[in-house]
Parts: sequence; C-alpha cells; structure tokens
Amino acid sequence: MLRFLLNFCHRPALRFGLRRDRSGRFRDPRFVSFLNETNRRSVDTDLHDAVLKGRKLMKNLFRLGLAVGGAWVMLESAKALSVF
Repeated sequence: MLRFLLNFCHRPALRFGLRRDRSGRFRDPRFVSFLNETNRRSVDTDLHDAVLKGRKLMKNLFRLGLAVGGAWVMLESAKALSVF
C-alpha cells in the first residue's frame, strides 16, 4: 500500500525537464528556451530608481498643491475681510 501511494504521488521526470514530451506542442525544451531568450522585450532593469524618481515627483506635486491651496485660502480670506 505504501509503494502504491509513493508511485501515485511521484512527480514524473517530464515536469523537471529531464525527459522530452512527445505529445507537447514544442517537443524540444531547448527550442522553448531559445524562443524565450530571443523574443523578450527590453525591460528597464533599473526599476528601483524609477520608483524613487516617481515618489520624489509625487512628493513635490503634493507640496506644490499645498502651497497653491494655502495661497488661495489666504487670497479668499483677504477678499472676505476687505468686504467688512
């Protein structure tokens, strides 16, 4: 019974790439890896710096918004006080 369970749960060598799949769409795993290597789009590998630049930009935009909002409140307050 134990041997049956071990055989039942055994992962075939096909999943590990040790044996070729005769029924698969691509029969040679080297061909698949070749396609994977040659058809890749160029990706910006310096993503961390791009994230930091984006955070800095958002922080500066937030500060600019606060400054413009504060100036608008002061202007409207001055107009309201000049009426009285």
